[in-house]
Amino acid sequence: GFGGNEMEGPTLNWNSVSLERKEPCILGIDEAGRGPVLGPMIYGSAYCRLEDKDRLAKMGFADSKQLTEAQRDKLFIKMKTDSSIPLGWMTEILEPEELSAKMQRFNQVNLNTISHNAAINLIRRALHLGINVQEIYVDTVGVASKYQAKLEGLFPGIAITVSKKADSLFPVVSAASIVAKVVRDYRLKHWEFKEGEIKASTQFGSGYPGDPTTITWLQNNSDQVFGFPSIIRFSWKTTKEIINKTCVDVIWDEDDMEESELRTSDRRDRYKFFAENNMELVTDFE
Repeated sequence: GFGGNEMEGPTLNWNSVSLERKEPCILGIDEAGRGPVLGPMIYGSAYCRLEDKDRLAKMGFADSKQLTEAQRDKLFIKMKTDSSIPLGWMTEILEPEELSAKMQRFNQVNLNTISHNAAINLIRRALHLGINVQEIYVDTVGVASKYQAKLEGLFPGIAITVSKKADSLFPVVSAASIVAKVVRDYRLKHWEFKEGEIKASTQFGSGYPGDPTTITWLQNNSDQVFGFPSIIRFSWKTTKEIINKTCVDVIWDEDDMEESELRTSDRRDRYKFFAENNMELVTDFE
């Protein structure tokens, strides 16, 4: 268990840091599930008192990907129950439907921007809660220096470090990584298909496009009309390739019209409106 109701899963938000004393704190941010073709992307933050920075390093945290699931679960429980180091954490859950919608809409939002916004929301939530955040450590997405400058502009007065492999360098980021991974693992293990009648297996494999188990699952669970259940990220290249191979083609009338035709059609409609209302173009206003 996770130190709580097993059916409810891991605690998504937790705080044992005193808010009254306004003690200086450090905060780390990392994600789980950025690369997989299925399931949610989870952003996690973890924070503790600045004075506990060195002691946190002795709790045995490491990048969550280097730990077994059992080791992650054990550390997650320790984070909640070890009263010697008051800790807190928060999560931002980005469902696969949200990722698909944002990355495929007309005004596309790329994955880096989505990731940045999730991290920014976590920082804002900690500040809103009253956590006296003095230092922030973030595992980079994109160019570290640009990302750091972006965060420094939004949160002046806080010492911010954005770097590659931050989850291996800073224990507070490792803690955030564990939170994110434990929550994602639980969500996938207990996934309930929103489509209702689907009897698909939840043996997805790792979810990464290079995993044969994941590819086999995708091939066995595609629908010729609807593509895939909503657990799948439709914006991923792997998904699009399988849809193109196995699903029926859909032809949209608008796709057959050249842009110039659309402009001409639009112009024709406007001319008709002017004519019907006895309006004409005036260029001489004297």
